[in-house]
Amino acid sequence: MENPLAQEMMKNPFAEEPKASSTWYWQMFTGIALVLLLGLHFIANHFIVKGGLRDFADVVSYLRNPIILVLEVLFLVVVTIHAMLGVRAIVMDFGISDRAEKRLGQALTVVGVLTVAYGLWLTWVIVH
Repeated sequence: MENPLAQEMMKNPFAEEPKASSTWYWQMFTGIALVLLLGLHFIANHFIVKGGLRDFADVVSYLRNPIILVLEVLFLVVVTIHAMLGVRAIVMDFGISDRAEKRLGQALTVVGVLTVAYGLWLTWVIVH
């Protein structure tokens, strides 16, 4: 009888069927949303503006529009979610354990929440 630990270590994680996961759908959804929001962001910030760039006063004035503010905050949230899911997918390709997967999810959630919180705080400081 072989050592169970040796059997576990020799097991090929890529030979297993992947687990069903909703994260792939979220990654796809946020990717599509990013294309739309990034398009709006580029049009509003670079194509409509005379000279193609806004100075600081123009940015503050632009962000004080409630519709624009909601779109830019939505852009921040969507890009953060997409980035965290992308990092998760890359790390998951290494075949980590269920425990490590749970810890990774918790760590990426904390990083994502802190990123969005910092972006919201920075936006608040700029607008006010």
